[in-house]
Amino acid sequence: MKVYAMRKLDEQEQQIIRALIRNPRFSDNKIGALTGVPVRTVSRKRGRLEQEGILSYYTAVEMQTKGTARYNTQHMIIIKFKLGVTRSQLVQEIRSEPNVANIFSELIRDSYMAETDGHIALVMVLEGESDSDVAENLQGKIIPSLKKNHGEDSIVELRTIRLLGPIRREHNYLPMVNMQNGVLRDDWPDEAIFVE
Repeated sequence: MKVYAMRKLDEQEQQIIRALIRNPRFSDNKIGALTGVPVRTVSRKRGRLEQEGILSYYTAVEMQTKGTARYNTQHMIIIKFKLGVTRSQLVQEIRSEPNVANIFSELIRDSYMAETDGHIALVMVLEGESDSDVAENLQGKIIPSLKKNHGEDSIVELRTIRLLGPIRREHNYLPMVNMQNGVLRDDWPDEAIFVE
């Protein structure tokens, strides 16, 4: 397992990241104008931050009732595997499972690998039209795939939690408080944006 050393962000990198947290659509020119960092420096440092894996970009599509309304419910699912199922086995399965690219993208909003009580676990946020829809997809599609890859007795515990709505995402985004038109509100103070 590779061990990473802590990477301290310099002041210009922090300013660039803070601007991108405020609005990820900002161009290098806009970031330069807002921060006073020369545009070429913004471009070079932003590129390096991306290459190092410090900066990543995602598009969040709201599919609950406040968005497209395709889904009406979300459940957090915790699947605890038996001892002997390893992290590397799970990674290999994720890389080779054909359903990861199609069926599971529709069902799983977010997923994480975890450890609980010495066991490897999967933590997923599933979306569905109803609670029974989530249960049907979990029991009819996801669980059979996991058992096929890891054995019929591979799952020792399954827990579900019905989620009522997001409060905070990625440290800085509070949809009920500081988001407007898909970005941080203009009046949200820079000092309230966590970078490092």
